[in-house]
Amino acid sequence: MTMTSDNAPANLDDPKNVRRWLQSNHPKQFALLDNFEIELRLGRFSSSREGSSIASGAQGSSTSSRYQYGRDRRLVTTRTVELLRAIIGPTRWKTAAQLLTLLRGLGNELHAAGGYREPALGCVVRRIMYAVRDEADRVSVPHSSGVDDMEKIDELTEHVSSKLRVSAGKELSLASMLWAHPQHVTMKHFRQPSGDYSDRLRSDSMGSESGANATSSIDGWDASGAIYPPHFYSRRDDLRQSVMEAIQEMMSELEDLHKNINEQATQHIHAGEIILTYALSKTVELFLKAAAAKKRKFQVIVCEGAPHFGGHSMAKSLAEAGIDTTVIHDAATFAIMARVNKVLLPAHAVLANGGLIAPSGSNMVALAAKHNSVPVVTVAGMFKLCPMYPHEGQDTLNDLISPSSVIDYSLMGDPVLSEVELVNPVHDYIPPQLIDLYITNIGGFQPSYIYRLLAEYYHSDDWETFE
Repeated sequence: MTMTSDNAPANLDDPKNVRRWLQSNHPKQFALLDNFEIELRLGRFSSSREGSSIASGAQGSSTSSRYQYGRDRRLVTTRTVELLRAIIGPTRWKTAAQLLTLLRGLGNELHAAGGYREPALGCVVRRIMYAVRDEADRVSVPHSSGVDDMEKIDELTEHVSSKLRVSAGKELSLASMLWAHPQHVTMKHFRQPSGDYSDRLRSDSMGSESGANATSSIDGWDASGAIYPPHFYSRRDDLRQSVMEAIQEMMSELEDLHKNINEQATQHIHAGEIILTYALSKTVELFLKAAAAKKRKFQVIVCEGAPHFGGHSMAKSLAEAGIDTTVIHDAATFAIMARVNKVLLPAHAVLANGGLIAPSGSNMVALAAKHNSVPVVTVAGMFKLCPMYPHEGQDTLNDLISPSSVIDYSLMGDPVLSEVELVNPVHDYIPPQLIDLYITNIGGFQPSYIYRLLAEYYHSDDWETFE
């Protein structure tokens, strides 16, 4: 009697099998994932549930409204890390390859459930994947003498050179030599009984002659499959503890996020300054309050942020903290920009090129600041650093919502308005040349330095978008 593909036991050899694997082997963890996805789809994450823990299995309902700006996304990200910790800890994975496949599958599940609206959710999954890769590579490197190391380097260099040489007698190009660095060479494991391995060179380098030749040999291969070095498939008893420690470090970083950002407030906000901000942002709000708590006297101008008008709540909160606050219409931004000393913008995501995804209308503020030579500063946690390039322009990580907040449906009976197409985007993309500084929980950085931070937080093989 043969077993059908639907009833066959799922293995951790493909990210597509992760949901079925959890359902058959770990029903409790599967229920946690299912409940989390339901809350994510319905937008029920509440900023008042900071102390709640997914690992405890609490089923309390949330009363927060749907997706909106001003919500503390640090708390949503913290709940995601708690979910990953609750799933990774007790599940029966054995190797680094299986754990990476599990994480890739969980990333796909969260993305399909609405995680595309919260790019930070995918970013924390990538950070854990980086920690897994780093731990597996660190322990796999044996301690050997200097002579042995040089022999291995020479052997690797000769092997890579032979692979990258375009034709006999032709020297390597500069791009080929750069991509011949050992960090760009990985192994491809086919997971066959024979146990054979074959080298796989990175072929995504732009303008590399060898990249075009190498692409044809791996076309059709599923990039989300388990393509890892051989030692990723060996069992490691201490890997689980190391990964759980890395997750705990992420939890501690998220808990101290606002504290670390607010400690820099007095370095960027000075007495007598006029600061303009846009709409509602918890991070910007706490940053300004931290500067006011240090006895800095300054004035804040808040753009109301139509059509959601989050600036009204922002201004009320700042005024209650004793900060001189003024609310203006968004249309008055350009007129008042000449009086402004600094612009503080919130962040939905920081892209790989140094660009910014911010509330709709922020691009207008950044353009006005550029015209008046006013510095634009963005306050954001590192969990919003997203390894994605804005190939789609203003449509990058954007979402269109109902135009009911712009115009009442009762007016659509008008013959003229019925012919009007209304577009109500949630986000704006701001190019890096309009941003002067990013203030993060680990310090301040210019947009041109973002690519270096990406290499420290994410592995290049995990940059692709979850599907």
